[in-house]
Amino acid sequence: MVTSNKPKITVTVRTFNEENNIRDCLESVAWADEIIVVDAQSTDDTVAIAREYTDKVIVRPWAGHIATSQFVTDQAANLWVFSIDADERVSPPLRDEILALDLDSTTHDAFDMPRFHYFMRRWIKHSGWYPDRNIRLFRKDRCHWGGYAPHDKIQVPGSLGTLKGDLFHYIYRDLAHFAATKNSYSTLTSIDHNRNGRKATLLHVTLRPLHAFMSRYFIRLGFLDGLAGFTICVMEAHCVFMKYMKLYEIQHRLMRFPDKS
Repeated sequence: MVTSNKPKITVTVRTFNEENNIRDCLESVAWADEIIVVDAQSTDDTVAIAREYTDKVIVRPWAGHIATSQFVTDQAANLWVFSIDADERVSPPLRDEILALDLDSTTHDAFDMPRFHYFMRRWIKHSGWYPDRNIRLFRKDRCHWGGYAPHDKIQVPGSLGTLKGDLFHYIYRDLAHFAATKNSYSTLTSIDHNRNGRKATLLHVTLRPLHAFMSRYFIRLGFLDGLAGFTICVMEAHCVFMKYMKLYEIQHRLMRFPDKS
């Protein structure tokens, strides 16, 4: 446990229908001084399970990735915040590394760490999925959430430290879950890109998916991850295609219903 003479850490979690994940997630952060769960009105037992671990469970409508991440961060009573998703786990080495930090005297505003993904019954060591460094531990008074939907990211104005322990990520249940998630993400990203003035051309639609596959499968050694690696590289390339194709569709007004005449 964190000793009383060390800075306290708040763990924050966003949830929606995560009854199969939330218990293991919260068990992995039981060392925290405070745990806050913000739930987007789950219809399963997520909230009931979360309340076994903390009395700070807030149920409210989903406000978007960035706004929700900032909201839960703002609720933290402590200066240092660790953000985790329900399908993630803090590994014992990462836990020990965090608890050993001298957060009182550090010059860093935040720390990143490698994220290790589990997919198709194996840990993915290549394919552009590892080390997949993520910033999760940060000072809430100096950092804020930004990025673009659905890829919210903590913005660090000062120095960034590096941790070695892995954050485990049990990423997709199956191929259908993978496809549905990527389809949803490509829609959100295309809308965000259009709002911010980014353009999609036929070169984006044709060459960027090819580059995504070749880069992940050959340069990032996806072939060493076997069938799982091939699947990841194909799906990631398809997501790139869908993102730019949807952006092209928006910008060229291709989303029309057939004439009823």
